[in-house]
Amino acid sequence: MTLDRRALLSASLALPFASAAAKEAWTRPAGLTPDASVALWPGGHIKPPPGLVEQVVQRSDDPDASDRMLQGITRPRLDIFRPAKPNGAAVILAPGGGYRYVVVDKEGYELARWLKDRGITVYVLFYRLPGDGWIDGADVPLSDAQRAMRLVRSRAGADGIDPARVAFGGFSAGGQVATSLLTRFDAKVYAPVDSADALSARPDVSAGFYSVVSMDPAIAHAVSREKLIGINPDAAREKLYSPERNVRTDMPPLFLLHAENDSVVNIENSLRLHEAARTAGVPCEAHYFAEGEHGFGILKAAGLPVAIWPELFRNWLAARKIV
Repeated sequence: MTLDRRALLSASLALPFASAAAKEAWTRPAGLTPDASVALWPGGHIKPPPGLVEQVVQRSDDPDASDRMLQGITRPRLDIFRPAKPNGAAVILAPGGGYRYVVVDKEGYELARWLKDRGITVYVLFYRLPGDGWIDGADVPLSDAQRAMRLVRSRAGADGIDPARVAFGGFSAGGQVATSLLTRFDAKVYAPVDSADALSARPDVSAGFYSVVSMDPAIAHAVSREKLIGINPDAAREKLYSPERNVRTDMPPLFLLHAENDSVVNIENSLRLHEAARTAGVPCEAHYFAEGEHGFGILKAAGLPVAIWPELFRNWLAARKIV
């Protein structure tokens, strides 16, 4: 499929953030409420570390622009956004937060609503954090990502989706979750708990938005690296948790998005993964923009060329026959 960039630019004028009035409507928190929430794991299967308390922290003082983060996650789950007329496509989103917390609105609910309005069923994943004291802490985000893929496929009939059209995307540290799943979708990181675990955890397509990827200290996001693999990991551990060093020919097609002026997560994370995917012969579409900084999501992209990114992502999903 050939994307007409002029058509895309025209289409972007119709995005919710195109005018001040539309932007106000977009930021209204009442529109960012999931339709349902389901636990990833059966009751009693996971036991939170002693003293871990889940809490929501509101980082915005603007009543029309909610910016919440979830800390100390004890109940990993999927918040579901169901369109009025599902088109069969599903997208699982892993928000960022430097492996210290998981962002709720900016990298979860906002894109979920945007995709929901276009017929896509969306699942926002609140995954466990590796620095919170869980056993096998470095693998708990991947365990939750694998389980999310399997659980979503097991719910295909109930949610009106096609189990062969499931995308997994992540932002920032959530992009590290997504790209780890990209290369380790069949790693044995947890024991099966029910019939859902007989299903594949391989996404049909994968996406990384300004992603943390590499654990190479030269380019890694320092906080994410420390939370995931510790301060002084050995070479084997550093490699295992660096998706760009573990690419495989059977991994799913990939979509990458990054701003060149990102001062938080070096764009080299995306560039290295892009090159590794190309070398492996795996389809990879990448969009790099001069401006946008880090964590632009939808709202902070307003007025910049990068604001077109949701349409680019949706058109790529269409080109891959997900939507």
